[in-house]
Amino acid sequence: MVKNKNLIHFLISHAKNNGFIFSSSEIYGGLNAVYDYGQYGVELKNNIKEYWWKSMVFLHENIVGSDSSILMHPDIWKASGHVDEFNELLIDNKNSKKRYRPDILIEEYIEKKFSDYPERKKEIFLRLHQSLEKKNYSDIRILIDELNICDPISGTKNWTEIRYFNMMFKIKEEIKKDLFLRPETSQGIFSNFNNIKKSSRMKIPFGVAQIGKSFRNEIIARQFLFRLREFEQMEMLFFIHPNDEKKWYEYWKKNRIEWHLALELGDRKYQLSNHKNLAHYASLGTDIEFNFPFGFKEIEGIHSRRDFDLKKHEFFSKKKFRIFDSNENYIPYVIETSLGLDRLFLAIFSSSLKKEKLENGTERIVLKLPPFLSPVKAAIFPLVKKDGLPEIAKKIFNEIKTNYRLIFSQKGSIGKLYRIQDAIGTPICFTIDYETVEKNTVTVRDRDSMKQKRIHIKEISNVIDKKTGIENILKKLSINL
Repeated sequence: MVKNKNLIHFLISHAKNNGFIFSSSEIYGGLNAVYDYGQYGVELKNNIKEYWWKSMVFLHENIVGSDSSILMHPDIWKASGHVDEFNELLIDNKNSKKRYRPDILIEEYIEKKFSDYPERKKEIFLRLHQSLEKKNYSDIRILIDELNICDPISGTKNWTEIRYFNMMFKIKEEIKKDLFLRPETSQGIFSNFNNIKKSSRMKIPFGVAQIGKSFRNEIIARQFLFRLREFEQMEMLFFIHPNDEKKWYEYWKKNRIEWHLALELGDRKYQLSNHKNLAHYASLGTDIEFNFPFGFKEIEGIHSRRDFDLKKHEFFSKKKFRIFDSNENYIPYVIETSLGLDRLFLAIFSSSLKKEKLENGTERIVLKLPPFLSPVKAAIFPLVKKDGLPEIAKKIFNEIKTNYRLIFSQKGSIGKLYRIQDAIGTPICFTIDYETVEKNTVTVRDRDSMKQKRIHIKEISNVIDKKTGIENILKKLSINL
């Protein structure tokens, strides 16, 4: 556990010091569970989006994109069930005025208190989960008292009763109805179903992909980027004939796990977890879980939402959401794939950050990102700041900078410049030296192996394309479709 905590601190520190992730509003003390993406973080994030978008929209002829608004009519959230169903359990400490999820409060306590008593720990976990299943919240409250759990802030046991807490952020508007910051992106697709179907002339089956911000008033937001109040989702809704539910559900389970494995973060880092307690809208559900520094947790969900959403919107809006085809009249079923962009960023970042001991006894910190995702594709350095080498390096940089995200630098020794690029994950570096002047060749240095070789100046773009191009991985995915 200590090792994992140290790893999280190492990740957070490296992310901040190297321009990937900053705590939001840090100059005013920060804001809990809200983060900003820095100059390299935003590039990595955009590259992840590109990978998802192209693999969804470009590789599938029957999937189109959309971008719906964050603010939507409040009746959408009534129809979707979020107003009545999107709740978490809550308990307050009367002295500290702090809120907690009672199940997490108990779980964290017994992990710490009974780490040397596995049987007792198992017994309490079983009781907690049975109470949650039966919605016996009074027993959970009794369990907190029996375990003498104190508030970490005040040190008191002055707890309120357990109650429900709606996780949507509410704002007021002129129409005298509560508006909400959307807690998921999919309802924007559902509400535009007829518009997209008509304007794209798509036939069942077809899908709609969307990347966008969502907001949840998490009671306990923690574990760096894993659980945030403001986060980004990459969702795809695939509309199908009801009779084909299981076929397409299995298809998208297979498709999505292959997409993750193509990142080559390690096959053993993933596992599938079938849902035992399904969401109110789902008939089938599986999570793709990733082995984060704090254990296996959900990174993407694949669900059959059936016709739940469209049927609800048809009832509330009085508009028809139906397919008329071959003398059939039906509301389509929906297979949903929902991937947390921030969680995927954390998965990639945490798996790629390494400390390596070198043969000379020194140590380097290197971010071994998949090269096609790297924020900077290549760096170009002059060996020294004289004899025309900086001018040659800058000329090469200017000639190809419109094709790639590059870095040009002449500040510091070559060894130091390499270490800086290792830390931000730049896959290759090109060094301009005296042999460049004589033979038009440059030194190429590989991030992962640290091996160097010489190539002709004219080969620089080909080397970058071969090493960092997204096309190769998309071709592999396309073959598996």
